Amino acid sequence: MKDKRILYVSSEVIPYLPETEISSMSFEAPRMVNKQGGQIRIFMPRYGNINERRHQLHEVIRLSGINLVVNDLDMPLIIKVASIPKERIQVYFIDNEDYFKRKATLKDEDGNLFKDNDERAIFFAKGVIETVKKLNWAPDIIHVHGWLASLLPLYLKEYYKDEPLFKESKVVTSVYDQSFEGSLDRTLIDKIKFDEIEDGFLQNLETPNYVNLMKTAIDFSDGLIKGSQTLPEELNTYITKAKKPVLDYQFPEAFAEAYTDFYSTQILN
Repeated sequence: MKDKRILYVSSEVIPYLPETEISSMSFEAPRMVNKQGGQIRIFMPRYGNINERRHQLHEVIRLSGINLVVNDLDMPLIIKVASIPKERIQVYFIDNEDYFKRKATLKDEDGNLFKDNDERAIFFAKGVIETVKKLNWAPDIIHVHGWLASLLPLYLKEYYKDEPLFKESKVVTSVYDQSFEGSLDRTLIDKIKFDEIEDGFLQNLETPNYVNLMKTAIDFSDGLIKGSQTLPEELNTYITKAKKPVLDYQFPEAFAEAYTDFYSTQILN
């Protein structure tokens, strides 16, 4: 992967959040590419329960300061950055006072999903893409992890389809068994339509539950990785029917060769 540019977009990354399949692979895969001489960027949300002082986050003024429109509201984008100790890996954090200041990730203290998780997902997708545009850094591969990042493939391929920076970029989505009960706000589809994305691309999002969010990500990805050993049967079937390059689940201690081969031969070829 020498000199290849890979953008990792994840809802969670260690050491900033507890270890899960998503947060672990969102660290291990970039570390692998970094060791192989590739160029990487990692993006994640700056949740309020991330300790900024301990992890030495600081705002990047030249990247902050733009507003993103979400459902006809101007929402200021703040970009913070930190380095993972000993790894020489920079992580960019998408921040906004309204969406990410609360001291939790995706659920409240009673275990209920935040009502604005739909808008947070739109803001995160747009925020990542706008920041990469400001960096003027054209990724060869964009690798998406976690359902909060699942709208990025749709936005990249439709809302930003005329953006020359991403003309050659390929999208890989890892599909995990790390889901949620119930559904996001059912007005999500209307908020996406506000961005003039065609109805025909949004049918799965009429009921924005976990499976349907991931189906939408699958639709707009160029390749897929099964990030968990078991997945909902509906998603397994959808992945098979998608007729796209698929890498089956790889155990964490032995994933590197399989990922490298998948990136090189299935995605970049």
